[in-house]
Amino acid sequence: MITRSKLVEQLRDYQIRSQHKCPALTVFSPKPHINSWVDVAVASLLAFLFCVLLVSSYVSLYFRYFWLSFVIVCLGVLLPIRLRRSRQTLARKRDRRLFLPLSM
Repeated sequence: MITRSKLVEQLRDYQIRSQHKCPALTVFSPKPHINSWVDVAVASLLAFLFCVLLVSSYVSLYFRYFWLSFVIVCLGVLLPIRLRRSRQTLARKRDRRLFLPLSM
C-alpha cells in the first residue's frame, strides 16, 4: 500500500529531476540530483578531471609510455564507477530513512 508520505517523496524527486539545469553533469555528480551550485562545481571539477585523464592517456600513448597510459586509463574507468557507487549509496540511505518507524 502506498502511503501519502511516499507519494510526496516521489513527487518531490520527480520535480527535482524535471528541473535539471545541467543534465550532462549528473553523470559526474556524486549525488543523485544536482540541487545547488556546490553540486554543479563538484560535478564540473570531476568532469574536468575525467577529460584531463583522457587527454593525458592519449599523450602518454603518443610518447609510447604504455604502462603510464594503462594506469591513467584505469583511473579514468574507476572514476565513473566510484561516482555511480556513491550515488547508489546515497539513494539507499535516503530510502532507509523513509522506512524508519514514526516513533523515532
